[in-house]
Amino acid sequence: MFVKVCGTTSEEDALLAVAMGADAVGFVFAPSPRQVHPQLVADIVKRLPPDILTVGVFRDEQPERIAQIANGAGLRAVQLHGHETPEQAWWVRQRVPFLIQAFASGDPTIGRAADYRADALLIDAPSPGSGQVFDWRLADGVPAGQRLILAGGLDPDNVADAIASARPWGVDAVTGLESAPGRKDPRKVRAFVAAAKEAGRALEPEPELATADAVAPYDWQDDE
Repeated sequence: MFVKVCGTTSEEDALLAVAMGADAVGFVFAPSPRQVHPQLVADIVKRLPPDILTVGVFRDEQPERIAQIANGAGLRAVQLHGHETPEQAWWVRQRVPFLIQAFASGDPTIGRAADYRADALLIDAPSPGSGQVFDWRLADGVPAGQRLILAGGLDPDNVADAIASARPWGVDAVTGLESAPGRKDPRKVRAFVAAAKEAGRALEPEPELATADAVAPYDWQDDE
């Protein structure tokens, strides 16, 4: 089970997420209480292990600006969380190693998710960062064969149920791991990662996913 801890605003919280077993650390560049400066992120990224996926989160930003910030900060992935077109998403993907395309739950565009050619799709609540939980059954609209990352109000208490219901490739949390906006609670982070990993181990692999590709190393680790 891939686990991403997002909304990171400090080196301390980034190292905390890594120490607790997270696979990815996210930094928000879109307007938000958790928005961070590219130079701060660049300094943090230098201190993280190379096998951690570092993700820049953008919303309705110009593709050229996204690539500039992501590559300048040394990020290994970009998450597009706005109204990007498939063409814009592909332009970005050609310039970064890994792309996550986000959709709001219930968005009819999810049916065309494959057009974005992203490495993974993230399904969130209609108001990103709100901490709201949505009906996890809405994730069923993701086309077959696409990696699904589930977000939206996940916390240590509900992540196992969410995984059992939606059977995602990964999970992502922000609000449910905080003691205050932009500040992670160590106990919540530890409990969330542990619960997600345990729930992932409990899943029986779906027949169509029980292939070598399903158990291969994460893409960004292939060259390690």
